[in-house]
Amino acid sequence: MRLKWIDRKFEFNYPTELYPEIIERVRGASARIDEYLNSAPAEILTRRDDGHWSIQENAGHLFDLDALTLDRIEQYVAGVPVLHAADITNKKTSEANYNNVSAAEISRLFRERRVEVVNRLESLDAEMFARSAIHPRLNIPMRLVDFVFFEAEHDDYHFTRINELLKLFGG
Repeated sequence: MRLKWIDRKFEFNYPTELYPEIIERVRGASARIDEYLNSAPAEILTRRDDGHWSIQENAGHLFDLDALTLDRIEQYVAGVPVLHAADITNKKTSEANYNNVSAAEISRLFRERRVEVVNRLESLDAEMFARSAIHPRLNIPMRLVDFVFFEAEHDDYHFTRINELLKLFGG
């Protein structure tokens, strides 16, 4: 059984100077989305496992959260002490009905928004990645470099689930 995302704990004890490598992880997510969404027919991509999100819903969720990522980057730039809380109910993803959206459209939307995220991160001075704010759910200080790492880990969490679903459904 996998550890749920909300049950994960994080230790951010690496040098801020690793931010370029972490941005590369974030950049690579678009190619991974394309690979997964092009690897199986629609009936597998939209199939749910015991009521849990389908492959397309997992991918759509990552697209939805990139809007929050962009907002949070701007919160770091603005120097807020506490980041705004995310909607842990994932209402946006549930209401988007990604199983009725083509895989190609989900890939396109994700790539466009992810390019925005990466471009914004790359526009920042190196010193900005050391700026810190409290993450509301984890209730710990998180530097911008930590937040970008956190986002890359969140991507990997959902990519792992997508891969599990492909194996489960024979994709």
